[in-house]
Amino acid sequence: MRICFFLVLAFAPVPIFGQYSFSGEVSQSNSGNAIYLSLVEDYRKSSRIYLDQIVSKSKVDSLVFFQFEGDNLSQDNRIYRIHLDGCAEDFEAGHFLGQCDHSKSVLFIANNNDTVQFPTSFEEQSLCTINSTNTKSSLLLEVELLKEEMVFDFMDFPSETNKKLNLEKWFSTLHDFGKASNEPLVELYIYDFLSDKHNETYGFYLKDVSTNTYYQDLLGRLQTTYPNTEFTTQFEAEISTDRQLASFNGSKTWDWRWILATLLILSLAGNIYFLVTRNAKTKTKTNALLQKLTPQEQKIVQQILQDKSNKEIAADLFVSHSTVKTHINNLYKKLEVSSREEIVSIFKK
Repeated sequence: MRICFFLVLAFAPVPIFGQYSFSGEVSQSNSGNAIYLSLVEDYRKSSRIYLDQIVSKSKVDSLVFFQFEGDNLSQDNRIYRIHLDGCAEDFEAGHFLGQCDHSKSVLFIANNNDTVQFPTSFEEQSLCTINSTNTKSSLLLEVELLKEEMVFDFMDFPSETNKKLNLEKWFSTLHDFGKASNEPLVELYIYDFLSDKHNETYGFYLKDVSTNTYYQDLLGRLQTTYPNTEFTTQFEAEISTDRQLASFNGSKTWDWRWILATLLILSLAGNIYFLVTRNAKTKTKTNALLQKLTPQEQKIVQQILQDKSNKEIAADLFVSHSTVKTHINNLYKKLEVSSREEIVSIFKK
């Protein structure tokens, strides 16, 4: 069992408003390795690494120090991930999906005004210790410790009676911890674990969601603290669907074909809603990025999207090869990317 220690401190002086700084130290073996900052908006994607979550990339320097800083994050709390990539440079696909044995990551809560530090622990463990101006940054680490305690409880007596008693106990314990944190993002993180269809907690969750007012209360807290966000809408849709599923499971009079048809309709409607909403937000974001570019830079973006080489772009736009290179370097800076592939991924979503 991995042991991590965490501490939340008030820094002095207070960081300048609207500027975040996430920095830290790692073990010497990680010198020169890539490290990523990700934004985890979809709580169902908190358990592994996803390429579409990454917002910034850096490298661990020769003194095993890394830093992410800027002013482009949300002013409200969000869940972020620091992901230290220990894979070889040519291992393109696997390491983003958390398949590299030498990769490490940590989830934490922060906003655009926070200074968060990740020093190595006394055991030289990386990304296990958090010092932050945000008192809620380390709460997800505390949840992980509770989950480890929960596993030990289940291992003691693997009987059905013990399982039921422990499920009741730990649902209550984790729900109480989430409410006491006064941070709905922590409760969403716990909810994702307890309602995961791959966990043994799922069967108990289906019964609990149909009778326990906790979930409706959590929806109210989300709507108050994080209104008009995708994860609040997603949570509302999920508990509504799961309540119906729970009622179907408890009724012997329902025809399974009607149950299946209803679930398919609900799933289709939910997918269409999220797709339309996400596409609209993506289009708005893409248009905003285009507005940052000069007309000539916008033309070069279109050429890159057509997979044209620098030489072909220069010929089409009647400019020199070096001019094209200069424009592309400016594009990298403005869009905060480091390759053509990243430009394509932004504008072809």
